Amino acid sequence: MAEGEPDFSSLPLTDRWVHKVWKVRKQAYEDAAKQFEVTPDEHDPVFRPFNQDPSLWKGAVADSNVAAQSDGIAAFCAFLKFGGREGCVRSRGHVITPIVEKGLVSTRPATKASAVEALLLLIELDVAGPVVEDILPAISAKQPKVIAAALAALTTIFHAYGCKVADPKPVLKILPKAFGHADKNVRAEATNLAVEFYRWLRDAMKPMFWGDLKPTQQSDLEAQFEKIKAEPSPRQERLLRSQQAAMARAPPAGPEGEDGGDEDGADEPAEVDAFDLAEPQDVLSKVPAGFHDNLASSKWKDRKEALEALHAVLNVPRIKDGDFNEINRGLAKCMKDANIAVVTQAAQCTEVLAKGLRKSYGKYRLVVMAPIMERLKEKKQSVADALGAALDQVFLATNLSECLEDTLSFLGHKNPQVKEGTMKFLVRCLQTTREPPSKPEVASIVEAAKKLLAESSEALRSGGAEVLGTVMKIIGERAMNPHLEGLDDIRKNKIREYFEKAEVKAKDKPKPSPAPVTRGPPGAPKKLVGGGAKKGPGGTKKAAAPPQSAPEPAPPAAQPASRAGPGSKLGMPKPSGLSGLKAPQRRVGPPGVSSPRRAPATAAPPPPTVEDDEPPAVSPPPKPRIGLGRGGLAARSLVKPAAPPTAAPSAPSPPSSSGLTAIERTELEELRAANERLSKQADEMRHERSRLISEVQELKNQNAGLIEDHTRDVLSIKAKETQLVRARSDAEAAEQTNERLRRELERLKRALSRAEGLGVSGGIGSPGVASPTPDDMGIYRDGASYSGARANRMSFTSTLSEEKENGDTPHNYPRSKLSPELRYGSGSSGRGSPARGFRSAPIEEGVGHGAGSGASSTTGGTGSNGVESWKRAAEVTSQLKARIEQMKAKQGFNRP
Repeated sequence: MAEGEPDFSSLPLTDRWVHKVWKVRKQAYEDAAKQFEVTPDEHDPVFRPFNQDPSLWKGAVADSNVAAQSDGIAAFCAFLKFGGREGCVRSRGHVITPIVEKGLVSTRPATKASAVEALLLLIELDVAGPVVEDILPAISAKQPKVIAAALAALTTIFHAYGCKVADPKPVLKILPKAFGHADKNVRAEATNLAVEFYRWLRDAMKPMFWGDLKPTQQSDLEAQFEKIKAEPSPRQERLLRSQQAAMARAPPAGPEGEDGGDEDGADEPAEVDAFDLAEPQDVLSKVPAGFHDNLASSKWKDRKEALEALHAVLNVPRIKDGDFNEINRGLAKCMKDANIAVVTQAAQCTEVLAKGLRKSYGKYRLVVMAPIMERLKEKKQSVADALGAALDQVFLATNLSECLEDTLSFLGHKNPQVKEGTMKFLVRCLQTTREPPSKPEVASIVEAAKKLLAESSEALRSGGAEVLGTVMKIIGERAMNPHLEGLDDIRKNKIREYFEKAEVKAKDKPKPSPAPVTRGPPGAPKKLVGGGAKKGPGGTKKAAAPPQSAPEPAPPAAQPASRAGPGSKLGMPKPSGLSGLKAPQRRVGPPGVSSPRRAPATAAPPPPTVEDDEPPAVSPPPKPRIGLGRGGLAARSLVKPAAPPTAAPSAPSPPSSSGLTAIERTELEELRAANERLSKQADEMRHERSRLISEVQELKNQNAGLIEDHTRDVLSIKAKETQLVRARSDAEAAEQTNERLRRELERLKRALSRAEGLGVSGGIGSPGVASPTPDDMGIYRDGASYSGARANRMSFTSTLSEEKENGDTPHNYPRSKLSPELRYGSGSSGRGSPARGFRSAPIEEGVGHGAGSGASSTTGGTGSNGVESWKRAAEVTSQLKARIEQMKAKQGFNRP
């Protein structure tokens, strides 16, 4: 310090930390950083004040003096680097907001870099979620420079740690707000952040915010995206402390494991999609109320419109799980629809539903998969593509083992189109699955594919070769060679071509078992030592049992140099040679060399008595020869073991060599056999259950089809009944009209017949009336005139009676429509007319016969009038006929 200034270095660090003089604070920050760097571990006492009072850091990172602030943020970085996770978690809530508001917007590059490093260290020591959550409120700050700095910090965080460590969903939600800001710097930083997201998420991020952007912003972003599309997948540049610790533990597993982990890590970002980023949406409540009724409509347009409305509801990135049984059954029914537009729309609905539910859709696989595969017979490419996309999404919701049975059954379908579509679906499944198929599944796939190689269609033969090539890519050439036996070279070459071109995500890596191999070489160079190595631990376990006999072998142990028989037998051979020889003796069994060794093993039960152990010690001469002969192979082990442990393993070594008695081994075999039986029974029951489930589902589908057919029949019957009722009413109306017209025609016919009858009768009677002969002679006047008049009267009255019965008026009709003589003629008239007899007859009848002479005397003078009357009657008749014809023409009838 300069002269004249007080020395504050004697004050405690915490007092200088909050001192009012900025130089004192600055010096305190520098001293703290130096102390942190020299600490041996994170539990050093120098960290204790800051862990106890984390608020000290709030003043340091937001110091009012820019120089002191720079050192304060640097001291905080040192504290995080050497203080460990505890200090990070305690201080995190106090420092993030001041760093964002004061540190990131600093005009000093060093301060800004230290602020960003502090945020990265806070994430490195723990997790990214709390840090990102505390930075997001700065996006709503009033000052544009704070917003821009916060967006730049988020870009740096996601660039360093990626979207797996730091969750991008909260940031994607507020991104449209940043794009709508008035400040161009804020919009520019928002563009940089969106481009960084695109590096990790690609198009999966667009559903989260793309629709809220302006078209110009979308086009600008697309131009930026095009620049980075060719870049390789990004990698995480900074690791969390937890990841660093995991990597530190990983190297002992071998460099291959590390490489594999790196590859997996490189592939992970590609798996992020819209489903992982989106929030689940409840779509069941949005399904139209009349969906099922419209889906059962007899009009295909109604069914198609219902499916289009459902597709609009289901087309969301992520769907909340619920009860979709009815919807899936309806979609399965639509797969049998006669209209391909309905089938296509139903397949698209199935696709988006399975895509939105993912693994939750697996329980509906049995309902929809078989109907979709049955409909693969459609030759139209657009329908086949829609069905294939639906099957792919159903497969992604399940796995290869669940879909394999139905797929293989449809590979044997009688329809070639169904075979081809199923084959393509199987190839896509093998390319997409991440779990390699089991050996039985591989065998079933290979058998089905071999059958396709013998098909008449080139597409099916090539498809069978592609299936086999893809399977070979998964399990490897060596494992596939046994399955290709019996195939000709042409087919093998074709399979190899597809094998070289195939791209799969699952590879069956055989698990190496080097553990027993690595243990074997250090023990001894021969197979016998492998058995000895295994039995060594067994011997140590049993060593605790025979401590009683240990005191006895002690004296021979003291005489190893004297080459005594007991010493060589009990002491030396057993730890090295015998322990190594007993394992092969168990395997070889019969050899005569091992028989002397096994004799004591069988005598192992009596060893509790010391007397039994001593006699074998008396007669060791033959056995030491064998022991020494074999012991020469492992001479080193004779030196290593001291005498004390040698006697203990002598008796119990035989049981320790195997670890199990004969009874236990038999019991173990029985248990294994029982386990195999139970496994087989479980497999058979599982297959039986799946078969019954498929049969039940098939019966459900048939029942649904019958119900649909019955509904259609009922509707058609009702429609026919309605048509029949209408036809009956129309027929009755036509009959009434016909009856009315018939009666009118009959009436007209009667009128015509009456008119003709009146005309004929008048023509016949007029000559008699006009004849002068009867009048002159006076003969027959009374009788003839009277009788003729009476006859005419009778005919006229009969005509009147007929008209009365038919409801016609008898008097006016003939008089008004026939001759005028009837209208005006009377008994006293002197005019002659064709109808005169009709009028004269009653007069004569009422008055007497004298009137007849007057009538007859007048006929001669009226002869010319009679001819005119006939002519007039003929004209009237012709006119009447013409009118009748006109009336018939008007009514639409033809004269019979």
